[in-house]
Amino acid sequence: MDQAKSAIIRAELAKTGLRWANCVSWNDTAETLYDAALLRGEGETTDGGALVVGTGQHTGRSPKDKFIVRDEATEDRIWWQNNAPMTREHFDRLRADMMAHARLMPIFVQDLIAGADASYALPTRVVTEQAWHALFIRHLLRQPDQDAEFSAQLTIIDLPSFKADPARHGTRSETVIAFDLTQKLVLIGGTHYAGEIKKAVFTVLNDLLPDRGVLPMHCSANTGNDGQTAIFFGLSGTGKTTLSTDPRRALVGDDEHGWSTDGVFNFEGGCYAKVADLSPDSEGDIHAAALRHGTVLENVVLDEKTRQPVFSNTSKTENTRAAYPIEAIANAVASGRGPVPSAIFMLTADAFGVLPPVAVLSPDEAMYHFLAGYTAKVAGTERGINEPQATFSACFGAPFLPRHPSVYGAMLRELINRHSVPCYLVNTGWTGGGYGVGKRISIAASRAILAAAMSGALDKTAMRRDPNFGFQVPLSIDGVNQELLDPRSAWKNDAAYDLAASKLVSLFTRNFETYANEVGPDIRGAGPSMLIAAE
Repeated sequence: MDQAKSAIIRAELAKTGLRWANCVSWNDTAETLYDAALLRGEGETTDGGALVVGTGQHTGRSPKDKFIVRDEATEDRIWWQNNAPMTREHFDRLRADMMAHARLMPIFVQDLIAGADASYALPTRVVTEQAWHALFIRHLLRQPDQDAEFSAQLTIIDLPSFKADPARHGTRSETVIAFDLTQKLVLIGGTHYAGEIKKAVFTVLNDLLPDRGVLPMHCSANTGNDGQTAIFFGLSGTGKTTLSTDPRRALVGDDEHGWSTDGVFNFEGGCYAKVADLSPDSEGDIHAAALRHGTVLENVVLDEKTRQPVFSNTSKTENTRAAYPIEAIANAVASGRGPVPSAIFMLTADAFGVLPPVAVLSPDEAMYHFLAGYTAKVAGTERGINEPQATFSACFGAPFLPRHPSVYGAMLRELINRHSVPCYLVNTGWTGGGYGVGKRISIAASRAILAAAMSGALDKTAMRRDPNFGFQVPLSIDGVNQELLDPRSAWKNDAAYDLAASKLVSLFTRNFETYANEVGPDIRGAGPSMLIAAE
């Protein structure tokens, strides 16, 4: 690096308080970062050249260690019941200590873009101490135009080796993800889990975009040859990435999007797919991308002899991941943009075996289930979980919502009504019994359901009213076992099903009490009704 460029770089870093870095990697290519990670001993390679890394004790996000600076600008804007506050004094002290920790440390800087629509793009500078973290985020975000001047509007400083001091920094533990939304600065320390960087960008966009008339969404999206775009809301493990990465349709993006007046656009330029039990038969495109040279594999076990990843081995964590650029998917949409959605699918993995594989939702029901954001965790996915546990995450992404869910819910409802977009609840979980008794609904069945919805076939199908939730359920779908569409008949014991349904309805009802004063009676009345009990 010549002296003139070095001086510019150091001046840029000094703006963040980082003045004494030893060696700076500035916008190095993916190949250079890959080589640096290996030279530094940060990972090892598979036989095909994927980079396998470990994230230590943090194999997932640490939502309880996330904070937002509470100041005059954020006081009345942030959903404080969901976001832990941090004082300005604690943040400034944390920042100073992190900068001192980075003194004489080799660092890696990537200048990237969040947002495929240039009108709403967020130029983002990521500063990290690990080469593989820089490679990860280079895969996940978008490359800026080389001829355009880059001016960072968001800076993320990621120092995994830094340990926060709760007494000094006002944190809960040695791990910290601290947001200064006023200065557009994020500090991450005490965790090697790279997903924190990705979700930090999403959190900031969730704060910025509503004021610009754009709905930020935790969803995947794809489009067909007919130009029809589908979006898929869903929490981790519901099939958001799997179902959107369909060989018959073009992938717009697998996780985060905005919906503007011009349609939908991907926030990212890559994919971050779960790879536990990944199969080339059911998820061929993702499997191929996970094996490619340069892909980052988190916490994946390697066969010592063959150097092949063993995706079925989840001894390190159920949350094994692959990060790769979106062009690794053969039929991805290079622009990262699609038309206004023609269908909205809300995905849930119901581990209680109660919900049907698909339900047609009215606009009010869609709002109810969007605010509920239901799925279930199963035994073995987290320490201490021995039986299915219901999880409700508002807007299918509560940990990333700086603002109250009603803000995003109102925007989605207006968009649905303006464009007359049909909405569906799709259960990718269990049938014929709960987890451990029933069986998981197949990817093939879910894809057949999606195809029927997108083709308009469901509009011509006879429906029944679900006795527990009140929504409409198709009586038949081509290519789908009819018994699957009636979960009660799939159980061996009707009374056992009714008991499970009653418990799930109670959980929904109790959860929605949080929003009782934030929504109108039309949405409150769109929830489960337990008609079977009345009958």
